[in-house]
This record gives sequence, structure tokens and C-alpha cells, in this order.
Amino acid sequence: MSETSTESPARILVVDDDPTVAEVVTGYLERSGYEVQRAGDGRAALHLFAARRPDLVVLDLMLPGVDGLEVCRRLRATEAGRDLPVVMLTAKGDEEDRILGLEVGADDYVTKPFSPRELVLRVRSVLRRSGPGAAAASGPASAGARLRAGDLEVDRSARRAFRAGRELALTLREFDLLAFLLQHPGTVFPREELMQRVWGWDFGDLSTVTVHVRRLREKIERDPGAPELISTVWGVGYRFDPAPTAGGTS
Repeated sequence: MSETSTESPARILVVDDDPTVAEVVTGYLERSGYEVQRAGDGRAALHLFAARRPDLVVLDLMLPGVDGLEVCRRLRATEAGRDLPVVMLTAKGDEEDRILGLEVGADDYVTKPFSPRELVLRVRSVLRRSGPGAAAASGPASAGARLRAGDLEVDRSARRAFRAGRELALTLREFDLLAFLLQHPGTVFPREELMQRVWGWDFGDLSTVTVHVRRLREKIERDPGAPELISTVWGVGYRFDPAPTAGGTS
């Protein structure tokens, strides 16, 4: 039994066309205290999302009709689905499929065959970092709820980010990554450390970090091909270099 709580259980949408996998995943999630809805294809998933927005989606990559990649794209194209946590399932071990899933906006992924317990841990981790306590958990209290660097501003309490006054459309992990980098300007972080401190995992595919850095650059850099804010320190990792404020020296 899950621990007693006065809060409503998180709602999870499980999308998988394999009834056995969907049933096992649903059982483990429900026993962990989550409220679960199931969809067997992409169209049904989009319909359920529109009818009642879940708190997280467990999304199979290989679906009949509208596949998981297209479902994720469509979710991300809506305001309600912009920062919706998505954990993608893929039956393929091919790196290209994992990269595609991350490129279209998945926050995390699990490769089939997988341990249902591992999936529950991933779901719990993603929800923990997207819930009301995420801002407090993502860094030291002294960092404050608002972070600024040049014309970039992050409101950790509201989970909103702006550049030059214009709100940025960031996914859950993109927001976490940007907030973390703004807290540590000028510090070089290896991908392994970013995986641990932003994703909360001591293990995982480091290409997850690479893809998220690339996606974040596309949203905050004036020229993503020649980044000025998030620099690659070859052989080490990434460093955030704050842009000078308007009227400052370059």
C-alpha cells in the first residue's frame, strides 16, 4: 500500500498497444499509489489527454497509426502539453530511436525489456522534479526563486523562463537544466554530473544530456550553431557563460 496522503494521486496515462505490457505497467503504478488511464494507440492517447490532462505520460514509441513520436510532437505543440512530463518506452536498442524520442520532447526513456520497478522509479523521479516542491529541491534555498543572467530570467516557483521579456516554451527537463546552469555560471559540468544533478540519476545514457543541451540552445541562443551562452568545453562538459546586460561591455 502507498503512504496515506491528503493530496489527490498523480494521474498517469499509459500508452502501449501491447495489452500485457500495459497491464503490468498499470498494475505496478496503481500499487504505487497512482491513478492510471490506458490507451492502446496514438489517437486514443490524444483523445484522453484532451479529455483529462494527466500529470505524466508513459508513451510507447512503436504504436499503430499515430506513433509515439508524433503523439509527443502533438502534445508538445499544445500549451497544456508543453511541459507535460513524458517517459518514452522503446522496444529498440538502437540509439537513433532513443535520440529521436528525446529530440521530440521526451523527458526520459526506458528501453524494453525493462523492469517495471525501474519504470516506477523513473516515473517517481520525473514527477518529483515537476511537482510543487521542485523549485525547492532543484537547488540551495539561498539561490532564490528567481534567477537572472543578462536578459534571461527564470522563475523557479512558477516554473517559467523568459528571454528579453518573452516567455520560453521549455519542457520539464529543459527548464531544470536552464535553472541549474543559471545557478552555477562559469562552472564546467561533465555530462555525468549533469545527469546526476539535473536528472537525479547516477546512471543513464549520456546522450540524453547532449540532446537536451542542443534543444535548450535552440531556444535561448541567438545562433544555436555558434552558442554564446552554453559553451562546450571539449573533453570536459558544458559551461554557462552569462551574456552581458544591455549597455554592458562584451
